[in-house]
Amino acid sequence: QVQLVESGGGSVQAGGSLRLSCAASGPTYSNYYMAWFRQAPGKEREGVAAIYTAGGSTYYTYYADSVKGRFTISKDNTKNTLYLQMNSLKPEDTAVYYCAAHSFVRDGFRLMRNAYKFWGQGTQVTVSS
Repeated sequence: QVQLVESGGGSVQAGGSLRLSCAASGPTYSNYYMAWFRQAPGKEREGVAAIYTAGGSTYYTYYADSVKGRFTISKDNTKNTLYLQMNSLKPEDTAVYYCAAHSFVRDGFRLMRNAYKFWGQGTQVTVSS
C-alpha cells in the first residue's frame, strides 16, 4: 500500500514558478510508476507528467503537450518524494494537482487517470493574470 501526500501549492502570478512535492510511503516506492495529474473546475482530471525507472539511475519522463518545456517531473528515492517544478505558469494551469502511483503502468497509458491505483488528496494551484 502506498500513501501519498502533496504539498507546495499556492497562488502565484502568471509567469511565476512553484514546486510541488509528493511525499510517499510504502515498501516499494522507488520502483513505482509516478505521475502528476490536475483537475480544473468543471473539467476532467488530466495527466500532466509521469516518471518511472526501469532500474538503476535511468529515469523516463512523459509530459502533456500543454506543459512541455515549462514543467519538470523528478523524484528523490532517498527522500521518498516526487516533485513537479512548474515554471512560466499560466492562468490555465490553475487546478488542483494530484500525485498518483502504481506498481506498473503500460506504455501509452502513463498519463491516463485510470492507469493509477494510489492517489494523494491534492493541492491547489492558482495562477492569476
